[in-house]
Amino acid sequence: MKLPGSEEMRAIDRCAIEEFGIPGVVLMENAGTGTVRLIEEHFGTLSGTFALIFIGPGNNGGDGLVIGRHLHQRGCEPVFFFLVSPDSLTGDAAVNLAVVQKLKLPFHVIDSATRVKTIPVLFKQIESRGKPCCAIIDAIFGTGLTRDISGHFADTIDLINGRSFAKHTPVVAVDTPSGLDSDTGKIFGRCVTATMTATFGCAKPGQVMQGSSAVTGSLHVIDIGIPPEVIAKNTIATSLITAETAADWLRGLKRQANTHKGSYGHLLILAGSAGKTGAAILAARGAQRSGCGLVSLCVPYDLNTILETSLIEAMTVPLPTSSSVLNVSDLATILKHLDDKTAVVIGPGLGTDTRTAELVLYLYHSVKQPMVVDADALNILARHVDQLRTPAGPRILTPHPGEMARLIGRNATEVQENRLDAGKLCYHRFKKKGRELVVILKGAGTLIVTDNEQVLINTSGNPGMAAGGMGDVLSGIIGSLLCQGLSPTIAAAAGVYLHGMAGDGLYSENGHGFTASDLACNLPRCLKQLLDHLS
Repeated sequence: MKLPGSEEMRAIDRCAIEEFGIPGVVLMENAGTGTVRLIEEHFGTLSGTFALIFIGPGNNGGDGLVIGRHLHQRGCEPVFFFLVSPDSLTGDAAVNLAVVQKLKLPFHVIDSATRVKTIPVLFKQIESRGKPCCAIIDAIFGTGLTRDISGHFADTIDLINGRSFAKHTPVVAVDTPSGLDSDTGKIFGRCVTATMTATFGCAKPGQVMQGSSAVTGSLHVIDIGIPPEVIAKNTIATSLITAETAADWLRGLKRQANTHKGSYGHLLILAGSAGKTGAAILAARGAQRSGCGLVSLCVPYDLNTILETSLIEAMTVPLPTSSSVLNVSDLATILKHLDDKTAVVIGPGLGTDTRTAELVLYLYHSVKQPMVVDADALNILARHVDQLRTPAGPRILTPHPGEMARLIGRNATEVQENRLDAGKLCYHRFKKKGRELVVILKGAGTLIVTDNEQVLINTSGNPGMAAGGMGDVLSGIIGSLLCQGLSPTIAAAAGVYLHGMAGDGLYSENGHGFTASDLACNLPRCLKQLLDHLS
């Protein structure tokens, strides 16, 4: 599913209007009627009810006017609150204002903090006539908002969110909740907290970013009559990863009868240090449980017994001069065992000892196989950005927000405020000409930045996955999918979805409290579900 940003959506609208001859007022009409149908489907009969409709400037306000008119046709009394002078509306919004005025539908101009305070009084007056309120409609600001909300607009949003006068009335956001940056998910000072968002044509990136569901509520895409040819003609850099796309990507993993372990690759994992052997174990389990043919681990000699007894199906390579951490002095041994490997995972539980750092930097540059770079290996790269040269093969970086902050020289709060920009900045910082790079920014709504700044946003995953070791399992899954023949971009995207899906199954059954080991054990079932989805 494509996720156009605000500029891309404006280009799509222009294309539909100017090149395909669909009048803007028709698109607005379709948006309004689609929203009213959605309200009716979810909240029941509209006849004999009333609705509060908050009208802002621009086409978002025009959408609200269409919604009010169609509510009126269904026997609902729309009460309009204009947060701007009605005379200031132009274009298609003004056309619909003229219709509302001819119908003599009730409206009030709310242009000051004092007038905002009159809204609950008006609500109670209408309610006293025996009518229930079916919905509060937020048509204040749309996807074009670029500044913090203030003044009586902010007061109105505070009133809607508090709504002590209408506690159980659902709030329906028109196209996007007012105050939400539809490109990044950032909040412009204030934001309407919607029960439901009716977004038009396509979902927007900011509506599926981390934390945005808290303000969008349930997100519904309304078909407003934009032909698929328009979407295909316009370049859209961001897409949503769904079960359907993940299943399609994994199509090649369906197995034939005459195969063997060598058919599904051999993954080498460089991970673990004293006190952090669990990270190496979890990465290996993620790889094994997602179908990798063979898994080997290079581990410090003193820790080998722990790994061998914990991973009876994997092979270990005890490094003779590495004691508690991986040591560059064992480089020759590691390179020998790299020869026949399909892909590499480096970093989980590795530590940042100077000897380990020297090893990581050498391998990052020299290994030809696709490499998943995670955890402490990322922290090492962050400390040596100025030393990085073109690597010998494809690289997949898998930072969480804290690691991302170190990679791009920001703090974690800045990363979370604009995850999309953070992912793109990291991509450009580490991208080297001639080598494929994929950047995965983990978290709710994990996003993946690939070549040409294409961005994929994940839809699976849940708060129960906020537990130690989950990222280690993910790095193993991605390494496994590389070994099974998927490209770096597809291995990353499908791996992220599969990882979240495994967590979702556990969360729906048990709530939070499951572990990364539990998630790894759930991978075969989820992989089967995705592959069966193709049947």
